[in-house]
Amino acid sequence: MKHLRFLNKHFYKYKWWIVPGVFFVIISNIFGVIPAQVIGHAFNLITENIQIYGLFTGFERQQIIYDIFSYSLLYFGSIVLILYLIRGLFLFFMRQTLILMSRHIEFDMKNEIYAHYQKLSLGFYRRNNTGDLMNRATEDVNRVRMYVGPAIMYAINTLVLFLLIITSMYSVNAKLATFCLLPLPVLVIIIYFVNTQINNKSEQIQEQLSSLSSFVQERFSGIRVIKSYVREDYTREIFANESSAYKNSSMGLVRVQALFYPTMLLLVGLSTILTVYIGGEQVIDGSITAGNIAEFIVYVNQLTFPVTMLGWVTTLIQRASASQKRINEFLELQSDIHTGDDPAREVSGNIKFEHVNFTYQDTGIKALQDVSFDIKAGQFVAIIGRTGSGKSTLANLMMRMYDTDSGQISIDGNPLKNVNLNSFRDQVGFVPQEVFLFSDNIKNNIAFGLDEVTDLEIENAARNAAVYHNIMDFELKFDTMLGERGITLSGGQKQRVSIARALIKEPKILIFDDCLSAVDTKTEEEILNNLGNVMKGKTSILIAHRISTIKKADKILVLEEGRIAEQGTHDELINLHGIYEEMYQNQLLEEENKSL
Repeated sequence: MKHLRFLNKHFYKYKWWIVPGVFFVIISNIFGVIPAQVIGHAFNLITENIQIYGLFTGFERQQIIYDIFSYSLLYFGSIVLILYLIRGLFLFFMRQTLILMSRHIEFDMKNEIYAHYQKLSLGFYRRNNTGDLMNRATEDVNRVRMYVGPAIMYAINTLVLFLLIITSMYSVNAKLATFCLLPLPVLVIIIYFVNTQINNKSEQIQEQLSSLSSFVQERFSGIRVIKSYVREDYTREIFANESSAYKNSSMGLVRVQALFYPTMLLLVGLSTILTVYIGGEQVIDGSITAGNIAEFIVYVNQLTFPVTMLGWVTTLIQRASASQKRINEFLELQSDIHTGDDPAREVSGNIKFEHVNFTYQDTGIKALQDVSFDIKAGQFVAIIGRTGSGKSTLANLMMRMYDTDSGQISIDGNPLKNVNLNSFRDQVGFVPQEVFLFSDNIKNNIAFGLDEVTDLEIENAARNAAVYHNIMDFELKFDTMLGERGITLSGGQKQRVSIARALIKEPKILIFDDCLSAVDTKTEEEILNNLGNVMKGKTSILIAHRISTIKKADKILVLEEGRIAEQGTHDELINLHGIYEEMYQNQLLEEENKSL
């Protein structure tokens, strides 16, 4: 239960739902117990009046006795009916408070988890798979909701009903009440031993479900690769194995429950037998009446449902505890990245790296070593290097997706760690290497970074990204819906829509992380020309593989194994006769070979 303490703040928040809910539970159970006493009196009335009715056989008064007897039964029957109607009304109020409260807590928890996920750094998402993150925010939260709603409601209901029934039973006859309740301690012992198994198996089920969700999500995302390599049967077999493991874990829990519930029903049935046997002896001794036996049987039957629900409630609590433990594991994580204390201010575009080192913690790969350079506001700077040289890492560090291991990055002379992060990122247009488009229309994808935007601004951004004419060729134009991850578009079109999304912000700093690789040379030249007009006087950073793309840059940084090997203009680097010239000559040879 220690993991469920996290929910105390929610219970405090909705205390004015819990208090009336508990009140309605108590009142509904009072009106649930009273009918047993009424039935006891009615049973005594029946037995007594049957004897009196027999004594007046052959007399006119027998009909009067019969009428009185009929009206009395109708009276008691009406009272029982009214009592149960009142109980039903309060049960309705009980569910309207406690169950609705659980839905509000579910809403709050999902929002809290999602908000916390967004605060965590990029490294967190590198270490955890999407399916598991989704499962903790959906399936695990739903299991916790079943605890804060039905489990607590039925637990309180059972406790109140037990207290009322036990008090009523002992007020009638202590000996009979003791024998009726004799099987209950055995039930408590069984629950104690079964709880541990339920908890362990619940954790196994949740872990397996996360694994299954992650597998399905990843395979659906990579369906084109699966079809291209004709691996449908292979992935189907893996899914069957994962699904079988989940089934086996679930069946283990079902086996425990299958033994648990019949055992509880057996013990309740034993209570009924003891009631009839011991109660019969008490009637013979004259200690109680036959109506008291009927009353006790009603009490035992009333306990049947709560006792059977006890096992279900126990399961809900154990599963909720296992789920809350998984939720807490992430909610207790603190982000590696925290916004700076400096007030929000307008960015000029000066960027400075001083002896920056960075290693990816999850892989141990040292991406950057002693990197130092200076970018002036308004400069067009290009970054080039072989695969794995650290180009994308530089872009991520500029966006402060990660923090440096050592060294310092400054923006306009202020350490990046002190800068207001939201304000800074809002003034940066970032086009990542891996383009991501949402399952929405093209218009909303381009306007994603802004709250308010006009159609003209969207069209201008599309023109500057050289994708306007492609969009106009679609039947629905800017209202064209994109599939998951923008699958509707070609690779080049996705890159250009992503560029339009960055340009529409009119950023102070623009970072292109190798986002022109899928466009042809003519389109690339058009984009760069447009970029020169849009970003005039603003800082532009372009990471590229093709040297033809970056010839006109004010400064070119050449990365080699995480270090800056060379820097300067295109002509200066060619005259160095180093790595840059070698890359340039190789690319010229490749272009000549393609033209042959």
